[in-house]
Amino acid sequence: MPTAYRAIDLEGPNSEAVRIAYLDHPASTHPEKGTIILLHGFPQTSHQYRHVIPFLANAGYRCLAPDYRCAGRSSTNHIDFRKTTIAGDLLALLDALAITDPVHVVGHDIGGMVAFALASRHPSRVRSVVWGECPLPGTTTYERELTDSAVQQFHFVFHAVADLPEALVAGRERLYVRHFLEKITYNLDAFGEADVDAYAAAYARPGALRCAFGVYRAFGQDAEENGAWVRELGKCVVPSMVLSGEFSRHREGAWGMALEVTEAEKVVEGVVEGAAHYLAEESPEGFLKAVLPFIDGN
Repeated sequence: MPTAYRAIDLEGPNSEAVRIAYLDHPASTHPEKGTIILLHGFPQTSHQYRHVIPFLANAGYRCLAPDYRCAGRSSTNHIDFRKTTIAGDLLALLDALAITDPVHVVGHDIGGMVAFALASRHPSRVRSVVWGECPLPGTTTYERELTDSAVQQFHFVFHAVADLPEALVAGRERLYVRHFLEKITYNLDAFGEADVDAYAAAYARPGALRCAFGVYRAFGQDAEENGAWVRELGKCVVPSMVLSGEFSRHREGAWGMALEVTEAEKVVEGVVEGAAHYLAEESPEGFLKAVLPFIDGN
């Protein structure tokens, strides 16, 4: 069956109304092995997983790839972009779809931060979690990125400035999106013009830029929440894989970052061959090779 793109109105955290658009692809086998939630990064949407969803479905998994609040065609009338809040939206989506069994969660970039929030705060709902290609707020890796890699990560500071990023990027979404899709990519053939157009159009929607930058403006709150969680309640106990690209600048610090927030016996390291940052798009085969055996084993 083909992938369906749907939208559903939900009651998110704190009784907030939220509309979530999502891709839904049923498993190609019966009985299915379970559900995988695939969480995208910036400047992307659920379109990010277009190459790998059919293969994951053929392996026996139902695949859900939501546009988290503010991205794609999901609602943009929000002010709370803490990753724990976005994780709450995903729980509401699972409940609305009557998915009660624990799910596998795969998160990339911003989606990796959300995946960690979901797995650490709601371990009974998560069978395994794959996350990476992000400096997780609340870790020393994140703090180091703000100082030692200030030029590379300029957008962490730029996006946090009130109002100015929206004013400067509006009308230039395609230029801005292309900058990110090219500067940390190994396989430059991964993004065709149609893909750039799709991402640029998503962030040109009314309110989308404000929300996208709001996700970054919440990093300080995320850091406080993550730090307090680990100090007071301990590290994540869900079977975890910290995932990096073979040629990614994030690869070197990924393992140490994972150990800061995950029980050592619960985490393994994964590497996607032939990719830098955009794992599922630069190297779909490498992504599946790294991720699918881990998910199958949990």
